[in-house]
Amino acid sequence: MIKCHLARLMGERKMKVMDVARETGLNRNTVTLLYKEKAQRVDFETVEKLCDLFDCEVGELFEKQ
Repeated sequence: MIKCHLARLMGERKMKVMDVARETGLNRNTVTLLYKEKAQRVDFETVEKLCDLFDCEVGELFEKQ
């Protein structure tokens, strides 16, 4: 199982879903699905935009459990 740490990263920076969507250009629904860990798949472009926004590596955003 893959765990997404987007909610934690957003909480640390006091960001809302709309803030992330606005700053990355990602669809609000895409961000919401990742935030709630309901996403079935993620594009590399999405991962790259989130890593750029949070200045993190892929391993800090996703974790295999």
